[in-house]
Amino acid sequence: MARSETLDRLWELVDPLAAGEGLEVVDIELRHEGRSGRVLRVYLDRLEKRHEDEVPGVDELSRVSRELSDILDVYDVVEGSYTLEVSSPGINRPLRKPEHFARCVGQRVRVHTGEMIGGRRKFLGPLHDAAGDGVVVLQDGREVFIPFGLIVKANVEYDWASSR
Repeated sequence: MARSETLDRLWELVDPLAAGEGLEVVDIELRHEGRSGRVLRVYLDRLEKRHEDEVPGVDELSRVSRELSDILDVYDVVEGSYTLEVSSPGINRPLRKPEHFARCVGQRVRVHTGEMIGGRRKFLGPLHDAAGDGVVVLQDGREVFIPFGLIVKANVEYDWASSR
């Protein structure tokens, strides 16, 4: 399988497993990391939170990790050896799906695009809107529309200065 096919298949397998635990898949990475070999990372977050900073517990993540390991052994989606890591996405959580962006309106985000928009490919600022076919980021005092199809990478960028 090509890498994108492998990741697509992983999403198909992990999504229902995570949902059964009240979790959602935030991101999946499969990468080669030097001497340690390949690492498959699955980032999970709560579907519904009582508090903004509520994260999945170690027991939930361990349960999903064990079940996912068994599923991956049966379906043999990832060729060769790898290390499986299942964790929460952390404070600078990746944004992959339109609904991820929609939940982060008002927060500071970092967005990298595959093509130039207004002379740049990197944007950092408050996420003003996330509807339709893209997002609006406030950059240098003006609103910049970024189509979802041009976003290569995006994440919440925690503002340490505002937490003081």
